[in-house]
Amino acid sequence: MLCPADTQARGRPDRVDLSALAEFDEIIDARSPAEYAEDHIPGAINLPVLDNEERARVGTLHAQESPFAAKKVGAALGARNVATHLETYFPDKPKNYRPLVYCWRGGSRSGAMTHILRSVGWQAAQLQGGYKTYRKQVMAELDTLPGRFRFVVVCGPTGVGKSRFLRALADEGGQVLDLEDLAAHMGSVLGAYPDRPQPPQKLFESRIWHVLSRFDPSQPVFVESESRKIGHLHTPDALLQRMRASRCLNLEAPIPVRVQLLKEEYAHFLADPVGLGAQLDRLTELRGRDRVGRWKALGQAGHWDALVAELLEVHYDPAYGRSLARNFGQAAHGPTLRLEAPDKDSVHHLARMALNPVL
Repeated sequence: MLCPADTQARGRPDRVDLSALAEFDEIIDARSPAEYAEDHIPGAINLPVLDNEERARVGTLHAQESPFAAKKVGAALGARNVATHLETYFPDKPKNYRPLVYCWRGGSRSGAMTHILRSVGWQAAQLQGGYKTYRKQVMAELDTLPGRFRFVVVCGPTGVGKSRFLRALADEGGQVLDLEDLAAHMGSVLGAYPDRPQPPQKLFESRIWHVLSRFDPSQPVFVESESRKIGHLHTPDALLQRMRASRCLNLEAPIPVRVQLLKEEYAHFLADPVGLGAQLDRLTELRGRDRVGRWKALGQAGHWDALVAELLEVHYDPAYGRSLARNFGQAAHGPTLRLEAPDKDSVHHLARMALNPVL
């Protein structure tokens, strides 16, 4: 939607609302790096008008001296930073380049950058209401979006390849909401990714909104049977409720296949038995010091097959069975697919079966 009062030369508006996001070549977040790290519009790049320290300095001036003093300092700092971006980021942008710029409220930071970019000749626009308006829309739509879709919840105990199955579904053309990938966590006590920290809660919610808002409501959405928490992140309530009321599809696999899949998924622990032992210590209260000590000894000795099989049979499978019965009651009535081998072709074969309307 265009803002009729805000038009300039070249026939393009200098302010637009959220409905126009897809019309731009690039989205620029003009906020500080700390604000950007907490959450941002998916796909946006960060070109701060004020860095973290500068923003804090201007804020202190605003509170302790006066808004006028803060604006003078902020304008000087911002002008220098935008000039640096012009010299380092924008030189190769073509004449018809059209970026959308936003800051916290759609105020001075994004306004200044938009004005300068337009003065060069680019078709820049400022997001009306800024990040604050964007965040309000994300939260409102996360309450309603899940209700528009038919979810198929992929159930199955640890190690049956649910994450690989979801990736295969996506490769085969299915609509997939991979919450563990969006949360950068595999969901279990050992599920932290070695090279990807979890995002902040707000950014996790933005990622979910971004994926759901691009799906076709006439087609099913496949999602894993997640719990309320994925690592330290919370699954949005409306989404979780919709998932728990949805039809289920069960995956199963023999123990040797599950062991192999888990050794591949958790290969970083095979190279770090000490780190694995530290994570296993978190199970002491549930499983007892003697049993956890045995598991740590198996890891130290490199007896991975025995360790993984025992973890599945003693810890993960009983816990998953209780959770499934409590949270996904329709799993008992859903069809079952069995993975007989851990190779890619076998997983893709099951994905194609799942996308068959018969299921």
